[in-house]
Amino acid sequence: MDANGSMAEFDAPTNPMVSPLLTDLYQFTMAYAYWKAGKHLERAVFDLFFRKNPFGGEYTIFAGLEECIRFIANFKLKEEEIDFIRAVLPSTCEVGFFDYLRGIDCSDVEVYAILEGSAVFPKIPLMRVEGPIAVVQLLETPFLNLINYASLVSTNAARHRVVAGKSKSLLEFGLRRAQGPDGGISASKYCYIGGFDATSNVAAGRKFGIPLRGTHSHAFVSSYTGPDEIIEKALPRFDGSYVCEDFVSLVEAWLSKLQTAGSLCGVFSETNLSELTAFTSYALAFPSSFLALVDTYDVMKSGIPNFCAVALALNDLGYKAKGIRLDSGDLAYLSIEARKFFRAIEKEFGVCGFGDMTITASNDINEETLDALNKQGHEVDAFGIGTHLVTCYAQAALGGVFKLVQINNQPRIKLSEDISKVSIPCKKKCYRLYGKEGYPLVDIMTGEKESPPKVGERILCRHPFNESKRAYVVPKRVEELLKCYWPGKSGKQREELPPLSKIRERCMQQLDQMRPDHLRKLNPTPYKVSVSAELYGFIHFLWLNEAPVGELQ
Repeated sequence: MDANGSMAEFDAPTNPMVSPLLTDLYQFTMAYAYWKAGKHLERAVFDLFFRKNPFGGEYTIFAGLEECIRFIANFKLKEEEIDFIRAVLPSTCEVGFFDYLRGIDCSDVEVYAILEGSAVFPKIPLMRVEGPIAVVQLLETPFLNLINYASLVSTNAARHRVVAGKSKSLLEFGLRRAQGPDGGISASKYCYIGGFDATSNVAAGRKFGIPLRGTHSHAFVSSYTGPDEIIEKALPRFDGSYVCEDFVSLVEAWLSKLQTAGSLCGVFSETNLSELTAFTSYALAFPSSFLALVDTYDVMKSGIPNFCAVALALNDLGYKAKGIRLDSGDLAYLSIEARKFFRAIEKEFGVCGFGDMTITASNDINEETLDALNKQGHEVDAFGIGTHLVTCYAQAALGGVFKLVQINNQPRIKLSEDISKVSIPCKKKCYRLYGKEGYPLVDIMTGEKESPPKVGERILCRHPFNESKRAYVVPKRVEELLKCYWPGKSGKQREELPPLSKIRERCMQQLDQMRPDHLRKLNPTPYKVSVSAELYGFIHFLWLNEAPVGELQ
């Protein structure tokens, strides 16, 4: 849909399974009941939000918006889908309802949302969806499906980024452990948004333009037995000036030099020959990007010396090896010892930069592992993280909800004995107020028709449900959070969907803008979410009006 509200081309959702039938049955039963009662065209407003940050933290990264917009842009029930709905609903349902389903789309729906990649907080609407109630109900389940996991895994990735620090490379290696193909593809995309630098997932690399990384497995190393298996031994020099006819012999010569080098004596004596062969073969295939997995047999007694022999042979021919990967053992200790070995070689043989080669670590790494490594001290430059990242092992789901807040211009409220489940009624505007140091101080919700907060103006911010929690804020900057991404027939300007790289960039900027105490892993300071004084009064007025009055006998 363009700025004038006319239909425009959008790509379909990434997963072809995302269709109008990817919903709960009760959405269609409600749609029929609305239609039967003549309520299906009534204008409704729903908020999509969550009640608690995941992983025991105090922030969430919002993701999945683009997929939602793609979904509604292509929302149309096919004839075979309508036939299926007819078959599963009771036979008493009137034929006219299925004629109605044939004609519906999202041309009269409006979607307002926070920018994808933003840090977001409980109770604040991530999305506000307005439109005919029957149609908007059909969007509830797919929207939650597209937002909940995307935001959860983006947050998980961002938390790993915060703990690892900006200087480390983070590589997503989770495809083999992800919850099915879509879990794998989605995880790669949203881990990238959350701050990861690359993925091993080739399909995601092609689909989203995410940088790809990968070397070889233990199977490759153990598949070799000896140097006789290498048939083609020649390797041209990097600049093409000549060809080394026997790279294998050059590697063996370097291993012999390492074994007799004074600074390395006592570190190793005899290495695994099949491992040396595998490394040599891999270097012949990828001389400009040689990175080896060094823990198939023994890291310090075999893997590191064998790698260094191959790397030094490549250096003779003008190539620069990339480094090593550690996939088991004491990662802190082994990375430190490997770095010492590299630096000793640089000093012994005068090979500039050899001591700074990349050390990558994997092996069921999670937030706690990164934190522990930081406290111990280590020499790891890059982390390959899979299972704990893509499965969000520490928390299964975000828990986003989709609640009716207004219908036919009448505010609605959901009440509960659990105060955290009481919804905040009416169509709202949301703002982020920044303090003098540039950090966000508080998010505030106001009624749609209230005047927006102004820079330098003293604003009373109130907790939605706790009367004693309130504070005045004089913002140095005010940011309106909800932007129009699907204008329907409103004629409003539509925000463009940014490319993935820009969403990732926004996420990194948002983390930089957050106060460190909100980001810390242990006992983070809660970020404040508030309502205006006027909205606070209205919430409690509506609450009293809607709550049944008890009678004592």
